Amino acid sequence: MVKTLQEFGIPELSSEQIEELCLIAEEAARKHIQLKVPLKLIEKLDVVAEVDQTMPVRLTVDVDLQFSPSFKTCDAKKLAEDAVARAFASAENHLRELACQSRK
Repeated sequence: MVKTLQEFGIPELSSEQIEELCLIAEEAARKHIQLKVPLKLIEKLDVVAEVDQTMPVRLTVDVDLQFSPSFKTCDAKKLAEDAVARAFASAENHLRELACQSRK
């Protein structure tokens, strides 16, 4: 399901709000992964969140995750997908907060 800014009651985002939204999404994805796997077992972790400002505004979150060769007990692809889902949930919560603030 895709939600638009208008559904949150937000007409558009400023460049500062877009930057903050991206940072929140990236941080949520990283935290999710770091809660599941110690950093010493992660060989590569790249998280990028981008907002496309054309209407409707779209948030894209990419997680590139590789474990060290000695760590075989966890599925990197599944964990990356879960981290992306967590990033979107955090971004949606942030947009709801922005909507509440804009109504005041």
